[in-house]
Amino acid sequence: MKVLVVGNGGREHALAWKIKQSPLLTKLYVARGNAGIWQIAEKVDIAPTDVEKLIDFARKEKIDLTVVGPEQPLSEGIVDAFEKAGLKIFGHRKNAAILEASKVFAKNFMKKYGIPTAFYETFDNEKDAIDFIKKLGTPIVIKADGLAAGKGVVIANTEEEAVDTVKDMFGGRFGEASKRIVIEEFLEGEEASYIAMVDGEKLVPMATSQDHKRVFDGDRGPNTGGMGAYSPTPVITPEVEKQTLEKIMYPTLKGMKAEGREMRGFLYAGLMIGTKGINVLEFNVRMGDPETQPIMRRLESDLLQHMLDILDGKIESVQPVWSNKWSIGVVMASKGYPGKYEKGFEITGIEKAEEDPDIVVFHAGTDLKDGKLITAGGRVLTVTAIGDTLMEAKEKVYKAVEKIHFEGAHYRRDIGDKGIKRILKQDL
Repeated sequence: MKVLVVGNGGREHALAWKIKQSPLLTKLYVARGNAGIWQIAEKVDIAPTDVEKLIDFARKEKIDLTVVGPEQPLSEGIVDAFEKAGLKIFGHRKNAAILEASKVFAKNFMKKYGIPTAFYETFDNEKDAIDFIKKLGTPIVIKADGLAAGKGVVIANTEEEAVDTVKDMFGGRFGEASKRIVIEEFLEGEEASYIAMVDGEKLVPMATSQDHKRVFDGDRGPNTGGMGAYSPTPVITPEVEKQTLEKIMYPTLKGMKAEGREMRGFLYAGLMIGTKGINVLEFNVRMGDPETQPIMRRLESDLLQHMLDILDGKIESVQPVWSNKWSIGVVMASKGYPGKYEKGFEITGIEKAEEDPDIVVFHAGTDLKDGKLITAGGRVLTVTAIGDTLMEAKEKVYKAVEKIHFEGAHYRRDIGDKGIKRILKQDL
């Protein structure tokens, strides 16, 4: 079976790495990928959003399945186009991908179907938005309506910061994505990621995980695409999972179907678990990044077979098998990320880090130049480790991180600490 993975990041490397293990696979391609994925898949030099060229390639090479990693091509209708061309593809159609592509749609959808989320209002002008901020007070959350690579959410701690953010967004910071904005109450609690494979009103849960969005230790600094994650997360207890399924996941699938936007692919609910119960911060219509990396390290069954079964209408037969080990991923980013950063620095030490069989390094912003591995993005690598305990996995991953070098490398040093504290508290 020939498979094409679409996307360039750490998530796509992890998906390709897992698909590569399938006995069903005969050849793996990636469009466009990165220097890590190119080690296990043949590079297709077509951008993930160049749908017509991707269709031509899939036809020419007789691709049996295309797997879409990132949100942008999904929101632009890659699945619709492939299906129209008679090609098998795993991911949501454009009218379902709006659940991530528009924060305004998502918030209004949740309100309509009684899915728990923070109190909010939507705005298309500066004055009304600023008036609302003054009325609600801070801290407050401001979100660009459209896709902004995980950076379109600002938690403003002061009125001045909130007003500046509103002006910045309406001033074109995210282009079309911030022509409309959502402003919502700040919820206290702990974040977690709940991801499932879905088809219509049915779903199969993936392993739980917890992302770390802020750029600096202790959840300080601006939001990023994600600085690290671990799996499973103890904050999602069996009771929390039960409520998440009953109050969020199934009502979402049912509501989307009622809207004529039936879902088939990955559905991700970013949760806030705290004093106001379990609330949805955001929906994504694909696997998370960096959550995919530690999740794939724990998946022991055949991801490719699972996706094929779902596309064949056999989601009931999908039973993922998970390792009982813990996994953790630490993102190594370029200096300045999520703001401006420089590219082109040589990366060394990955081979040394991977001498430990429990370590796998997934590439994100990497490229090859004159035979050397170089940085080519904000998030450069996700270093992952597995261990019998979360503490062991954390110790292993940071030993590996210390062996990898590139100029200006930045990473958080507290990935997994929330889970460790919760585990230690439970053991008392």
